Amino acid sequence: MPNQKNNFFIDSDKLSEAALAKKHRLETDPSSRTDPMAYWPDMEQIDPTVRETVIAAMNDYDPSAYTILDAKRALDHETCTIEDFKALLSPATLPLLEQMAERASRETSCHFGNTVYLFTPLYIANYCENYCVYCGFNCYNDIHRLQLSKEEIEHEMQVIAQSGMEEILMLTGESKEKSSVAYIGEACKLARKYFRNVGLEVYPMNVADYRYLHECGADYVTVFQETYDVKKYETLHLMGHKRVWPYRFEAQERALMGGMRGVGFSALLGLADFRKDALATALHVYYLQRKYPQAEFSLSCPRLRPIINNEKINPQDVGERQLCQILCAYRIFLPYVGITVSSRESAAFRNGIVKIAATKISAGVSTGIGDHEEKYTGKGEGETGDAQFEICDNRSLRRMYADMAGEGLQPVLNDYVYL
Repeated sequence: MPNQKNNFFIDSDKLSEAALAKKHRLETDPSSRTDPMAYWPDMEQIDPTVRETVIAAMNDYDPSAYTILDAKRALDHETCTIEDFKALLSPATLPLLEQMAERASRETSCHFGNTVYLFTPLYIANYCENYCVYCGFNCYNDIHRLQLSKEEIEHEMQVIAQSGMEEILMLTGESKEKSSVAYIGEACKLARKYFRNVGLEVYPMNVADYRYLHECGADYVTVFQETYDVKKYETLHLMGHKRVWPYRFEAQERALMGGMRGVGFSALLGLADFRKDALATALHVYYLQRKYPQAEFSLSCPRLRPIINNEKINPQDVGERQLCQILCAYRIFLPYVGITVSSRESAAFRNGIVKIAATKISAGVSTGIGDHEEKYTGKGEGETGDAQFEICDNRSLRRMYADMAGEGLQPVLNDYVYL
């Protein structure tokens, strides 16, 4: 029988003794792990100015140094400065959450009207070469792995497109062997046949790879930094390409250099100090926005969720009030940037926050592999792969569309016209 060896996962009885020994050594012996700041030979390096600026600001930030008077002054300013944003993220601002929400709602209405954009994710493979202790795709976690064939990918897309969805976000585990650039490129070509907007959430790549995927049909790239705290990052990402923190940080800029129309950013709230991570995420957007003013930028705000073999993975200090505070602060500081709220959150929370700060929401979500037909029609008969994490809001596109319209919002399936 498998037995518990650490606080994160049950050891898989499918692992060899050598693999188990390596897993436990990585967990317990820091000297067995590589330097998270050292690029691998195949990793392209670019100008580090944005990275260095963001991390310096994050390291200098003390959320406890701000008072409620600082927060009130920040809310009174017509333009939110970086210093104002720091105040709005501080614990002292929580009593002003209603005022923050009112200000955020005005900004959202001014720049986005009453629209809310709908999309769905499609996971096409869950093989992964990384050892990230909180992720269900973790290479040492005992799950059913699957890589969809070209025919299976197209079938999944047909099922999704028939629901009326016009934007898709394709995801894979981080395995260059099982999800090569060529494999992802073929998926992009298929997606362009069925969808107006095609997004990717895959492993970080070099500029040339992003350029190729853009030529195949990808419009935008989303990368979760997970946490901007390098020391914490080192303890959570124990093996694989993902362990290299700066290469991951610079992924969005390389994607823009490769011609992508837009990029998305996020920290996974609950891994480290969520206020510092929120600051770094927004500043990451802020500085790249100024460097690439032609690009589209978006923010996400996911919290930790339970996974297979670990139901205890949840954010310990990020409740819905704190999450609402972060989203309102994002909207006030970055009024033109899209904000996505994922199905990790409850239907009630998502219904409320799209009327305040968020502009984009997922529908008909599955984080498993190859199960959209079963989810959408109840008729799926093929093999499926296990999910990355548990979702909280499983509403279909039709239900989500009706609920958003019922909230007085205008659901939008596509806002981009190709010339």
